[in-house]
Amino acid sequence: MSAQGNMVASPGASAAHPLRTISFSDPAVTVERRSDGTIYLRPAKALGEYPPRLTDRLHHWARSEPNRVFMAERAPGGWRQITYAQLLTASRHIASALLGRGLSAEKPVVILSGNSIDHALVAFGALYAGVPFCPVSPAYSLVSKDYGKLAFLMKLLTPGLIFVDDADKFADALNTNVPPGNEIVAAQGALPGRDVTRLSDLLATPEHPRLDAAHDAIGPDTTAKFLLTSGSTGNPKAVINTQAMICANQVMIRETMAFLKDEPPVIVDWLPWNHTFGGNHNIGLTLYNGGSMYLDQGKPMPGGIEETVRNLREISPTIYFNVPKGYESLLPYLRDDSHLRQRFFARLHAMFFSGAALSPYVWNSLDELAVRQTGSRVPVLTGLGATETAPFFMSVNPSTSRSGHVGLPVPGNEAKLVPNNGKLEVRAKGPNVTPGYWRQPELTADAFDEEGFYKFGDALKPADPNDLHAGFDFDGRIAEDFKLASGTWVSVGPLRARFIAACAPLVRDVVIAGINRDEISALVVLDLDGCRLINPTLPLDDLAATAADPLVRDAFRERFAKFLASSTGSSTRITRAILIDTPLSIDRSEVTDKGSINQRAVLEHRAPSIEELYSPTPSARVITLG
Repeated sequence: MSAQGNMVASPGASAAHPLRTISFSDPAVTVERRSDGTIYLRPAKALGEYPPRLTDRLHHWARSEPNRVFMAERAPGGWRQITYAQLLTASRHIASALLGRGLSAEKPVVILSGNSIDHALVAFGALYAGVPFCPVSPAYSLVSKDYGKLAFLMKLLTPGLIFVDDADKFADALNTNVPPGNEIVAAQGALPGRDVTRLSDLLATPEHPRLDAAHDAIGPDTTAKFLLTSGSTGNPKAVINTQAMICANQVMIRETMAFLKDEPPVIVDWLPWNHTFGGNHNIGLTLYNGGSMYLDQGKPMPGGIEETVRNLREISPTIYFNVPKGYESLLPYLRDDSHLRQRFFARLHAMFFSGAALSPYVWNSLDELAVRQTGSRVPVLTGLGATETAPFFMSVNPSTSRSGHVGLPVPGNEAKLVPNNGKLEVRAKGPNVTPGYWRQPELTADAFDEEGFYKFGDALKPADPNDLHAGFDFDGRIAEDFKLASGTWVSVGPLRARFIAACAPLVRDVVIAGINRDEISALVVLDLDGCRLINPTLPLDDLAATAADPLVRDAFRERFAKFLASSTGSSTRITRAILIDTPLSIDRSEVTDKGSINQRAVLEHRAPSIEELYSPTPSARVITLG
């Protein structure tokens, strides 16, 4: 969930306008410095009490607001809705079905489908029964060519029950990876030659005689779910998420973003539940605060953003969550559609982004649109977190928020900053930190230091070296940094952010190469939407045609040259680039289903392109400057 990059948004004309006032608890810390350079940041305010199990909040809202909508999704004829009372009833019946099957952490529930009400029903049924579940990226089943990651995690988790929304759609993945003895549950569809249990059968299960006792036995240390996170180059790790992690983290969120107490949040959200941002942060925030979540089947890409726009024209969010690409994709619609703009900003307390840096252009544009509609800027929030921290760990405050700034640790967390090759590596301790990785003790041991702090692998730097209370900026991934042949260190994270900003809107990401070389080069991941602004005749999804297009290459070269002119030395000087012309592979861990790029995996699997970059006689693909 980390907000990466260190771009500082230059204030636009809208900066003179006031920032909307919201209830917010500004993180504050005490600072301890050790003689070896290690710094400890401890929140000045203690974390309040939190319930032993997340479903206690479901009971609370089902009693106090039984008819309030918890979740809604598009269906023929309108929105399919489920209230808090209906969710509690469904959870108890599904929990009874799971208890009757003897499921446990050793035989958990695995959910292969994307976001849906049916997915939520199965997940909450598992939570209510105390049976861990694991939401899996649908891309492992529907995009992957070899099912390698799906096969690995099925062996790692040994599920006792697999749920899919549509058995027809997942038939190939199920037949290839689910042994005959495993039960498959589906909301619809069939699997020739296999028995498929209907979700409706689980919902019709009579309440188990031990249901209340099983629910009461769930405690803070009970494993609630497994969330998969990519290894640096290989197979997924299953991060253990306990009840304490999730519940403590929700109190951290609620006490920091205190406006959540002012009115029940309304969220329009597409972020995938197999990731911690969508699956822990946003669902948890909705439930914990008695809010309503409207499922958005759109995506920030051509052919997908239109559905998001349709939903936002109907539902006014109180807080809006997205990745930077999502905000960028929304901008032209918000500019051109006054009704959309009015609905979007009507009751919006704040916007929140995560996963990458928000460019100055996008940030300033959001400010300008908010001012045009409301007369004031709407706070844009971000922070630092990980799957292993459930995820909320550090937060900005509204008045100092900017891209690349991650703020300070929130109550309940303790941060440790350790000197590492001229940087400060950040580590975390708190009740929201995972106990480890399921059935991977060696990876668990490597993830924690001798004091029990989780090692993020990220570096931070003070926003003001003379005042650590001013918070911290993201300073890249420690593992991505490397040395040139001269011995000069290259700080990849800040360099990536500068390059992407300089080459906007053509570049979505960049992979930096140059370990033990004389100079830095780049493999460039194009933004197809941005490239079509240069040449509207380009096909929607033809990466090869886009990378070879003369107008795109000329426009990129112009921006690349300006970037190079601003370089200050060998550690920031990129002289050669290739526009990647074949899609990044999820099977080879080059990219996640959310679009995050794995630098190390791309460098490993595209070694021929790296050699092409450094050839004494570069090919026509290589754009050379300097």
